[in-house]
Amino acid sequence: MRLAKYLAQTGVASRRHAEALITAGKVKVNGAVVREIVTLIDPDYDRIEVGNRLIGTPPLYYVMLNKPAGYISTVHDPQGRPTVVELTPDLPVRLHPVGRLDYDTEGLLLLTNDGEFTNLVTHPRYSIDKKYLVVVKGFVTDDEADHLQQGVELDDGPTAPARVTVRERSAMQSVMEITIHEGRKRQVKRMCAAVGHPVVNLTRTGLGFLELGELEVGKYRLLSQDEVDRIKKGAKGEGLHSATISQ
Repeated sequence: MRLAKYLAQTGVASRRHAEALITAGKVKVNGAVVREIVTLIDPDYDRIEVGNRLIGTPPLYYVMLNKPAGYISTVHDPQGRPTVVELTPDLPVRLHPVGRLDYDTEGLLLLTNDGEFTNLVTHPRYSIDKKYLVVVKGFVTDDEADHLQQGVELDDGPTAPARVTVRERSAMQSVMEITIHEGRKRQVKRMCAAVGHPVVNLTRTGLGFLELGELEVGKYRLLSQDEVDRIKKGAKGEGLHSATISQ
C-alpha cells in the first residue's frame, strides 16, 4: 500500500496533506525518514511514525521458531512451497522472518512483525554469532577443522575466523559445531565443501545468546521482553557476543 494512502486511511491527514508530510521529511518508516510519495509499506509489518507518534501500530510479536527442513524462509513462495510463517497460524498478526535459513536447513529462526527490529538485527554492520550443528560426509581431520576455524577461501572472498569443534567422526561422516558471525549465503555449506566435506544435515542451534534448547522442530515460543531488549542492545554493538546470549 502507498504510504500516503495508509496515512489517509488511518486518519492522520488527507491524502494531499499526507503527501506533503512525506516530502517534508515528517514521516518515518522503520525508523528511517522517507521523502518519496510513492513509498510502499506493509501495514501489518512496517512501523510508521509521524512526528513522534506511532500510527496504527499492531501489537509487536517476537518469535523463536525451530524451523523444519522443507520450509522457505519467506512470507510467500511463488512455487507454492510451504513457508515458515505458516507455522504460526494462531498468532493474530502476520510475521516476517528475520534473516533466512535455507530450504533444507533446520533450526533457530526469528520471526517478528517489527520492521525496525528486523532491520537492526540483519544490518550488515552488525555481527551476531550463529551456531550450527553440522553433519558432513567423511572423516574431518584436525588440520581440516583448523582450516575451517582460521578461514577458507570462497568465491566471494575468504571467510572470517570461526569457532569449530569436532564432536564425532568416522570414515562415513563427522559431526561438528561451527559458530560464525558473518551472514553470507549458504556460508557453512560452502565452507565445508571447500575442505572436501559436503554437508549432509545442517541445524542452527544458536543465535547470539539465544539457544534452541528443548524447543521441538516445527514449534515456536515467544521471546520475553528481556530477550528482545538484549538482542536490540547487542545489535547496536553493546555486547551481544559477550552476553552469552548467517546463514
